[in-house]
Amino acid sequence: MAKAKKTSVDRRDFLKSATVGAAALAATPVAAANAVAGPKPAPAPRNAAAPLPPVSRRVEGEAAAAAANPDPNNEPITVDHPGSDFMVDAFKAVGFEYLCSNPGNSFRSLHESFINYGGNKNPEFITCCHEESAVGMAHGYFKIEGKPLLVCVHGTVGVQHASMAIYDAYCDRVPLVVVLGNFGDAQTRASFVNWTHSAQDPAALIRDFVKWDDQPATLQDFGESVMRAYRVAMTPPYMPVALVCNTDLQEFPMPDDPSLRIPAVTVDQPPQADSGSVEQAARWLVAAENPVIVADRAARTAAGLALMIELAEALQAAVVDRNGRMNFPTRHPLNQTERGGAVIGDADVILGLELTDFYGIVNAYYGDVYPRTRQLTKPGAKLISINSNDLYLKSNYQDFERYQAVDLAMAADAEATLPSLIEAVKKLTTADRKRAFQDRGTTLAAAHQRTLAENRGLAANGWDASPISTARLSAEIWNQIRNEDWSLVSNCQFVSRWPLRLWNFEKYYHYIGGEGGYGVGYGAPAAVGAALANRRHGRLTVSIQNDGDLMFAPGVLWTAAHSHIPLLIVMHNNRAYHQEVMEVQRMADVHERGITRAGIGTTLVEPAIDYGKLAQSMGMHGSAPVSDPQDLAPALREAIAVVKSGEPALVNVLTQPR
Repeated sequence: MAKAKKTSVDRRDFLKSATVGAAALAATPVAAANAVAGPKPAPAPRNAAAPLPPVSRRVEGEAAAAAANPDPNNEPITVDHPGSDFMVDAFKAVGFEYLCSNPGNSFRSLHESFINYGGNKNPEFITCCHEESAVGMAHGYFKIEGKPLLVCVHGTVGVQHASMAIYDAYCDRVPLVVVLGNFGDAQTRASFVNWTHSAQDPAALIRDFVKWDDQPATLQDFGESVMRAYRVAMTPPYMPVALVCNTDLQEFPMPDDPSLRIPAVTVDQPPQADSGSVEQAARWLVAAENPVIVADRAARTAAGLALMIELAEALQAAVVDRNGRMNFPTRHPLNQTERGGAVIGDADVILGLELTDFYGIVNAYYGDVYPRTRQLTKPGAKLISINSNDLYLKSNYQDFERYQAVDLAMAADAEATLPSLIEAVKKLTTADRKRAFQDRGTTLAAAHQRTLAENRGLAANGWDASPISTARLSAEIWNQIRNEDWSLVSNCQFVSRWPLRLWNFEKYYHYIGGEGGYGVGYGAPAAVGAALANRRHGRLTVSIQNDGDLMFAPGVLWTAAHSHIPLLIVMHNNRAYHQEVMEVQRMADVHERGITRAGIGTTLVEPAIDYGKLAQSMGMHGSAPVSDPQDLAPALREAIAVVKSGEPALVNVLTQPR
């Protein structure tokens, strides 16, 4: 911690001057100069503050009351060493680089300590226009950088705004550290607003979808809780954590306690599967005629991607990527994702790595009102699961999918287990099996090439159509970025997965997966957060942005412009929540009422939204609507030039539904 140093203009002197009234302040040049004095310089570290007299909290209107009833003996109380300074030191010890937040008075002292005592560096304050955007940015940032951001939310209302985005991160197994401001002591709630923004248990609202939460009672508790929060969040399975930060703990002076310390941060090693289970899995995989590896969030890091390739090549096994992360290169000859149903049906051993829905891999659903399933796998196929989700399960929110019995289950982190599995596979592979593997690999490579050619042919359908097809949109973007160091930071599902079907994804940061909980409103802030992480690496960050998603909280465009975050946003402007259009059409068909009215309540027309002008109003480059496919390439080139200059840009493309 650090002792605040006095500047040439004393803060107490400035506050005293406020008590003589507004007229006197206006007539006093010195007081006017004091009003614009800069913050105190960042003090040197220390363990605890010197004792200070008891503090009476200042409230709204205090300055006006003092001006109306000046009392020369009533010196306003100031705090040179608030508890929030200690909190900032704790967060700095963890190594947070950024803080995403919409400001709120329930963490006003912490806010001030971040920007003045902490120098607005490590973490740097990123101003957000909505709490959901702040959490969404942290979500996207982690999936590029592999480190969580810090998020502060204001009281009860801030937690409610942020809750959807926290749930998305929970379902997507992304670690966040969320600080919840709160007026915990009723005696310090100085207004109706403070009462309505306070709660006895603020984290109760999100407890079902955070991994851990705490409400520290003392500064020493807080320092230890910060370290525990980071450790819990960063131990697989990754998930958000929450810390309630009461205002009295922030704003009261630090105690004169030499034992007050910030402990060192430690992170657990990811849990590995036991050797016996790994050996059994290796035996089944090596003996299999048609093994299939199915991965969802298996690759936590770039090293995990390399391990996935090594295992697949050691077995010459088919790989089906569920694309929760960038698990496997799209152009690798063993990638059979686009013909996943065929290889699953032929498999005699299936290895599932961090699967959210193993049941949905080996069974197919059919029927709308009364869904039924049929088994996809052939009789006797062995199922192996390596999944850290088995180490942590909650009951209320049903993100764990339908139960699937497997032949061998390992409750462990898949990436951490891959090295031992690869070693066991190589040890068991004989010369005869290796020849069989090579023949299998040749067959899979030929199938991969046929599928790629088929997709290219399908993409040509409606090539010159207007509105622009999603295949043409994806192909034109690829043509502009293919020679750049690029990163796609949006979900491909809503453009019929065309980028994953046509582009060459091979690096870990080329794709970050989707929302987790499929909460609309994730896409835009996650893209901005991912672009923030890519900025230091000089990568060209690209987002194919759904129009309905952007309209949930478009203020994140201002955050991108204000913070100079280079990001190419290409609008998938189909003027609808098209997933819901299809759902209403499906129900209208089931009810035999026709689908012509399915656009009511699901479309974004009359008036049409001009996203280019929306972007311009937020201070960033925005194009005119592009409806002719011949105009798309020039618009993209112009926007990419802006992004390469260090600023965000948006291209408004009028597209077909999917």
